[in-house]
Amino acid sequence: MKADINGSTIAYSDRGKGLPLVLIHGFPLCRKMWRPQAETLSKAGCRVITPDLRGFGESSLDSSVTVSMDIYADDTVALMDHLGIDKAVIGGMSMGGYVLLNLLERYPDRVAAPIFIATKAGGDDDAGKAKRTALAEACRAQGIPPVAEAFRNILFAPATPAENPELIGEVLDWINSTSPQGAAAGLIAMRERKDYLLQLGGISQPSLVIGGDQDQAIPVGNSRVLAKGLQDAKLSILPGCGHMVNLEQPAGFNETIRGFLAGL
Repeated sequence: MKADINGSTIAYSDRGKGLPLVLIHGFPLCRKMWRPQAETLSKAGCRVITPDLRGFGESSLDSSVTVSMDIYADDTVALMDHLGIDKAVIGGMSMGGYVLLNLLERYPDRVAAPIFIATKAGGDDDAGKAKRTALAEACRAQGIPPVAEAFRNILFAPATPAENPELIGEVLDWINSTSPQGAAAGLIAMRERKDYLLQLGGISQPSLVIGGDQDQAIPVGNSRVLAKGLQDAKLSILPGCGHMVNLEQPAGFNETIRGFLAGL
């Protein structure tokens, strides 16, 4: 499905009935990454909404607009308005977690409970910002291959390529289908995002933090910092998985989500 949102066409999937659950994908991915969750959680009493952020997946990018976490968050709220959803449990993976933090700051009444997945609250340091700038420039000049090369080796636990090569191939297909313009815009938006470490204590909603014990992109210590800083958080570290925790250990991930939602 698609909707005209804030001057862009936002593609999304809407599955099931019940408690609204919005899942925001990571970089440089798309809503397809949530397939195991949409299938399972929509049968467990949830209405699972998975958007493509603007410039990713099937969503368009307005080149006249400078993309930021504010824009991604505004799009998410506008999509909720379009779907008649006042408040939802919102989960964000990696970059999606940065969008979630923005939502909690600017639209706290729209978030019933946040789920932070393989993400962190801190901003980029100078070295991290320089890397994002260089990768965005390479992406504009060469297309998506530099991004795919940069991420293919850090998204998974070390054992996953041998144990599940089909998953590796599928995720790489998603990355290679990403718009270079959308990816470059996302890199700059991440570079410029706000540091929320000192604001975590102001988040009062019951929260869930999920990390993978072998995450090479955002080490699991960041999940512990997030959970410790929040007022009311449950922390779940899933074994044997890296950054793509929801795809590497889908059964354990889904059970963790179900348990959290049951306790709300």
